[in-house]
Amino acid sequence: MSRPATFPLARDPLPDHEQKQTALGYLSEAWAEARHDGVDGDCLAQASLFAALAELVSTYGEDAVAKFTEGLSARVRNGEFSLALAKQ
Repeated sequence: MSRPATFPLARDPLPDHEQKQTALGYLSEAWAEARHDGVDGDCLAQASLFAALAELVSTYGEDAVAKFTEGLSARVRNGEFSLALAKQ
């Protein structure tokens, strides 16, 4: 008689900020691999933005995402997405 398969117990979901950090790590790895394979950074950025916006639209709807993206230009201008840190 065979024994039933055992499955690991599901972990509690990570807090939102930890999920975002984990997701960013996965994306950074995928980005680095694509760059290593010769994919241009601009193409990666545009494809990533498309995929991200498509996911948000499927989750929240077009109107909510349109409202969210209205504030992006000010956030970009304020340096929120700039990776270069000011040197002290």
